[in-house]
Amino acid sequence: MQTFQLFLMFLFILSKNLRTLQNISDGGDGGICIAKGECQMGKSIFNVIMQEIQKARKSHSPCSTDPEDVDCSCHRNVIDSDLDIFQENGITRSMLNDESNCMFPSRCEGIQHFILKLLPELPDMDLVINTRDWPQVPLRFNADTKPVFSFSKTKDYADIMYPAWTFWAGGPAISLYPTGIGRWDLHRENLKRAAKKYAWQSKTPKGFFRGSRTCNERDSLILLSRKKPHLVDAQYTKNQAWKSLKDTLNEAPAKEVSFEDHCQYKYLFNFRGVAASFRFKHLFLCNSLIFHVGGDWLEFFYLALKPWVHYVPLPQYPTEGDIEDMLEFFKKNDDLAKEIADAGYEFIWKHLRMQDVECYWRMLLTKYAKLLKFKIEFNTTMNEIKIKNN
Repeated sequence: MQTFQLFLMFLFILSKNLRTLQNISDGGDGGICIAKGECQMGKSIFNVIMQEIQKARKSHSPCSTDPEDVDCSCHRNVIDSDLDIFQENGITRSMLNDESNCMFPSRCEGIQHFILKLLPELPDMDLVINTRDWPQVPLRFNADTKPVFSFSKTKDYADIMYPAWTFWAGGPAISLYPTGIGRWDLHRENLKRAAKKYAWQSKTPKGFFRGSRTCNERDSLILLSRKKPHLVDAQYTKNQAWKSLKDTLNEAPAKEVSFEDHCQYKYLFNFRGVAASFRFKHLFLCNSLIFHVGGDWLEFFYLALKPWVHYVPLPQYPTEGDIEDMLEFFKKNDDLAKEIADAGYEFIWKHLRMQDVECYWRMLLTKYAKLLKFKIEFNTTMNEIKIKNN
């Protein structure tokens, strides 16, 4: 019987500021207003947005033409990119650190679910899986690059991305999801039904956000909502760190809202949390237009999603004006908004299925194992995780 050794790495992380990867260009004062009323609202910014959309569409080609996409082809390049740094010299045993304890059982459960299911197909291997929020291998120390698997990273890290535990278990524990959001397969079906219930023309035409104040990057949206509630409904909720009204920007915390109830709104906002946001993939299945703030933090499937094709990008720490301009543009260009919303929905529905997650794990671990330059030996000091009998 095959076994595997799961090494979990737990480190203290120092927070740091990261540069944004994308910004919306400012545009000049020239240009032609593309719809009635736009000359009085945003002037050339509306033309800039239209140009960005047209440019993105012109350069975009589908990641897969296979309607079944049985080999997760939309995500394979991420694996190759993450493993490329080890291609020349391979991976030695000295590059791996052992840790037998799991600090976050639900996170480990979400990882083990996929690996145990694939175990009969996989070769023996040793690997280090980081279950903390932050990546562990900064590129500035690339002389000592080690193979560490992390669910999220920025371009400044060399971690190997794996599908987050929340596809099966764990994730933020809130009153609506007390054991974590988990079970992507079930959420997919629930959100598909909600999207049908709230068809495009019946959605409330305003921006919507509910979430805790993980960082002040979200403040501008909350403040805009307080000034212009007809345009945005955005409020802060409590999290485990909530101590006073200061933690919800001096107003009482709002009640949490289920993913399904997000679907009644036409424009949904996604922000990073400590790292990449777990809500991102869920929002797309509302078939609403997704506004994604900042482009630094990634999960394995993010790179296959294209700004202006599948979602609307906003710069890191957007101003109230940035947000208002973008909302007004898409309110005046409803057909474009629906086309982008449809494209985002279709991509997530067709290319981020549970079978795609399993396919990614299989391909990732198979390619990783080929880079190992040492003989795998069973380590009796580790905790063995066995397949549970049904």
